[in-house]
Amino acid sequence: MTSTAFRRDREGHGRVSPVFLGIAAVTAATGWAVWSGFAALPGLAVFLFVTSAWIVSLCLHEYAHARTALHGGDLTVGAKGYLTLNPLKYTHALLSIVLPVVFVIMGGIGLPGGAVFIERDRIRGRWRHSLVSAAGPLANVLLALVCTAPFWLGQAGAMPTGFRFALAFLALLQVGAALLNLLPVPGLDGYGIVEPWLSHRVRRQVEPFAPFGLIAVFVLLFEPSVNQAFFGLVDGVLEGLGVAGPDTYCGWDAYRFWEDADAVCAAAAAVPAR
Repeated sequence: MTSTAFRRDREGHGRVSPVFLGIAAVTAATGWAVWSGFAALPGLAVFLFVTSAWIVSLCLHEYAHARTALHGGDLTVGAKGYLTLNPLKYTHALLSIVLPVVFVIMGGIGLPGGAVFIERDRIRGRWRHSLVSAAGPLANVLLALVCTAPFWLGQAGAMPTGFRFALAFLALLQVGAALLNLLPVPGLDGYGIVEPWLSHRVRRQVEPFAPFGLIAVFVLLFEPSVNQAFFGLVDGVLEGLGVAGPDTYCGWDAYRFWEDADAVCAAAAAVPAR
């Protein structure tokens, strides 16, 4: 990289994309609408709030990969626009943004997609390679802790019930994304964490299956026993963080506003915060 290109790369590191700021603004506005009950269509407000917040978390997931890669030696991530948080700059915008949102709508699954392209040959050391892969799931872990903070701090009852439901469902997506992405399956970050420690022979044998790893996980999650086991694990983590199962269920119910609402959830959402 020339010195001029490097200066442009460095100058662009702190610039946040207007696209990301717009998505964040939608998250804030719809979150306020859900909180205040101001929205004329509460279900639509929940849908927009959770979806936009989920996209924000996807951007932060990829930013974490890129920022860690930058410090690991790949100075090209800035020039590629990865540090601007702009989802349109990702190598696979369809896999990174559109498909994860579709997975949420179809089954409430926080399934991450393909994303930033890291020039791995610029990064030296197995630990650095592993950290680049681990950075994304760790971002989801941090976001899960933020989403569940009112619950494990004992303040969830002070929130409007509808907002509590939406936040619980968003927390479920973050926990699910972290757990799924940490699976040592080719194509997912979990495999990227362990790959530097595998022999060259094993990596060569696994390489042809990498493009199909994400698809295989998605298909398996719709097998009832696998789905039940996975969401049982997610629920267990959430319960440990103070989030009750009914809250996540009602959040999922409210998110799918185009379907008939569960009567119990609808009645609970109408109760004002204590």
